[in-house]
Amino acid sequence: MTAWVVPGSLAGVVDAETMATPLSYMKAGEALPQYFTLKSMFLGTMPGCLGEVSALALLIGGVYLLVRKVITWHIPVSFIGSVALLTLIFGSKNGGGYTHVEWMLDNLLTGGLLLGAFFMATDYSTSPVTAPGRIIYGVGCGALTVLIRVFGGFPEGVSFAILIMNCCAWMFDKHTQRRQFGVSREDVKAKKAAAKAAKKEAKEAAANG
Repeated sequence: MTAWVVPGSLAGVVDAETMATPLSYMKAGEALPQYFTLKSMFLGTMPGCLGEVSALALLIGGVYLLVRKVITWHIPVSFIGSVALLTLIFGSKNGGGYTHVEWMLDNLLTGGLLLGAFFMATDYSTSPVTAPGRIIYGVGCGALTVLIRVFGGFPEGVSFAILIMNCCAWMFDKHTQRRQFGVSREDVKAKKAAAKAAKKEAKEAAANG
């Protein structure tokens, strides 16, 4: 996963195909080499794994899915927005001479963040159904991604964050469901109490029967 064809933009700069990813440099507290510029990370003229080298291509794909209404904006925006906000506020904790803005942009344009936000976290079967649930889910993914990138043992945390939040999707749906029109909180509580009483009676009848 770390042996790539050297792109033309690196001709005369490096003489080998194996090198650290931008997140590896950031994790180690080192400044990014000169060929890892914001422009190269955005356009994709840098070495890297498929799905993380061109932020522009990923954004085009994500916008296409949004326009076709295959996905909604809730998860991608909350996911990417929470990563941007947290990295901008706290900055680099590992050194490297990054400003807060540089640290934020480097975190947004490197790794699998855009791929995960648009194409992985929005999976129908593992993401929440309700709009508030999706926003909470996306914020949780973003927060975990930053925590793992900064404090974890791996330079990347997108996949781990999505897998962890997948386990919580049912809970977000349960607590963010809209009540039926005309049904009050008291009605919901009464319904739950009646169901609980019926269940208790059924257990008692089974025990006595």
